[in-house]
Amino acid sequence: MKLWKDAPPRRTPDLDLDKLDRNGPEGGAFVFWLIILLWPLRDIVEGRSQPVWAAVPALLAFTAAHIAVARTAFDGRVPMKVPVALLLVEAGVASAATAGFGHRWFTLWPLLGLATGVVVGHMPRQTKGPELPMLVGIGGVSALCVIVSAAAGEDSKTILGSWYGVVTAAMVTAVLLRLFTVIRMLREAREELAKAAVEQERLRFSRDLHDLLGHTLSLMVVKAQAVRLVAERDPAVAAEQAADIENVGRQALGEVRQAVSGYRGRGLADELDAAATALADSGVEAAVRRAGPPPPPEPDALLGWAVREGVTNVIRHSGARHCVITIRNDGDSATVEIADDGTGPGRDAAAQAADAARTAAGEDGRDGDRPRAAAAGLSLGAGGHGLRGLAERMEAAGGTLRTGPAPGGGFLLTATVPL
Repeated sequence: MKLWKDAPPRRTPDLDLDKLDRNGPEGGAFVFWLIILLWPLRDIVEGRSQPVWAAVPALLAFTAAHIAVARTAFDGRVPMKVPVALLLVEAGVASAATAGFGHRWFTLWPLLGLATGVVVGHMPRQTKGPELPMLVGIGGVSALCVIVSAAAGEDSKTILGSWYGVVTAAMVTAVLLRLFTVIRMLREAREELAKAAVEQERLRFSRDLHDLLGHTLSLMVVKAQAVRLVAERDPAVAAEQAADIENVGRQALGEVRQAVSGYRGRGLADELDAAATALADSGVEAAVRRAGPPPPPEPDALLGWAVREGVTNVIRHSGARHCVITIRNDGDSATVEIADDGTGPGRDAAAQAADAARTAAGEDGRDGDRPRAAAAGLSLGAGGHGLRGLAERMEAAGGTLRTGPAPGGGFLLTATVPL
């Protein structure tokens, strides 16, 4: 319920999580409060706690039990049942001492509440139902304080003061320890998120380098082999091929810079142009069909990757003569289909180099047709890593990637991205 209609924004303290203590207070912080035992010690010295031979051991036993509870509760190597048992011992000593000596010995109860909070604060919390450790631990100790104080004949003011001291010390301590546990969990979660972000960026960068640079370098190798094969017969053609290598090297450098800056691709239209050029240079007859409006920028870039990778594998692995690229946008999703009539892998890099050389020299009957795949920016390389990287991209965007035999023969790659 708001006290006024337009409530102001809530004040948020300026806290630096990195500067907060990860573990919180240690056991020694709770041992310090044994200083309040100076009051029962004073009763012993002044002769008000009789017999002395019983009062001194009681005070020493309570002190030892309190220290033991504080040490074992914070020690992760010690089973939780040990500090619980020691707490019961401390409660028994406190009950006997306050009932037997009275007076200032009732200061033992706040210390017992402190020890109870230490134990309860380290016990696991139930996800459902009441908070049993707090209910049983703090409720039990506070009830014990009231019963023992009433049995000792104390007045209601003393009983209420002792009860309040027990509950306050126990609740504040337990909540404080739980709070520092949450702070530690938050810091660990933030560190894990930071590590995950670094891993994601490392994966993105390696995937971009593979898609943008790895295939392009493979094509540069093929083109260099072609230059070597035609250098003696036709230096002019070899010079043109060398110029292509220079062009694709410059483009690869630009693409690496784009990858470093977080840029993901050249876009669908540019990739289609590059694919058409590269397919033609490889002797593959290409057809592009489009239906629907252009997709938004992010799906457009992702489908551009699909075209790049799919056409690369057509050139590199299929041995196809025809390739059909279909782009569809139905408003809910955008799809790229790349179908070829190839028979699968069968030409290695040397054979491709020889084919490129024959094409460059006009030996296959297509005079004047020059391999322009490098200049167009399409890259060759192993399809396995590229398809795996493409599948990861699609999955990250909520899309799908399917590859397999086409219904009429050949191979079909289908990439779908939700809009």
